[in-house]
Amino acid sequence: MTLERAIAGIFIAVCLAYGYTAFVVMEAELLPFERNMTFLPNILPQWLSVLGVIAGFFVLVRSKPAADAELDPGGIDIRRLRQYKLGQAIFLLALMIAYALLLRPVGFVVATSLFLLVGGVILGERRYVVLVPVSVLAAFVVWYLVQEVLGIFLRPWPAFV
Repeated sequence: MTLERAIAGIFIAVCLAYGYTAFVVMEAELLPFERNMTFLPNILPQWLSVLGVIAGFFVLVRSKPAADAELDPGGIDIRRLRQYKLGQAIFLLALMIAYALLLRPVGFVVATSLFLLVGGVILGERRYVVLVPVSVLAAFVVWYLVQEVLGIFLRPWPAFV
């Protein structure tokens, strides 16, 4: 079994669990007036789970067998796992966790700006003159769109400000 097939199998299992939650658990918790609505709160999770399962099965069917995968130089080889940039991936995962934990205490704009700035440095960007304004501007634009256009409240600054 290749790494692609193993990841596709795990992805299908996660999508099936998500689909069970969307189709069964969320359906049972709908309010009486929500059952007659055209667009229910669980429609998007249902579609995401179905499309995820279809995409996972597509990867399972299309991925090459183990014998052909060894001949493919572009594929991921588990035996050469140390040659890949695992450090960057681990740092990015840690950065995502730190972003989720810092989002409320320091506010959206500060946390998102720091996330984009540190993420760019981890990925190898060294032009700080470009990186700093772009990360701050992107955080402000996303905050403005979510806050003002969509009307969803996001605390932009730390709670003590």
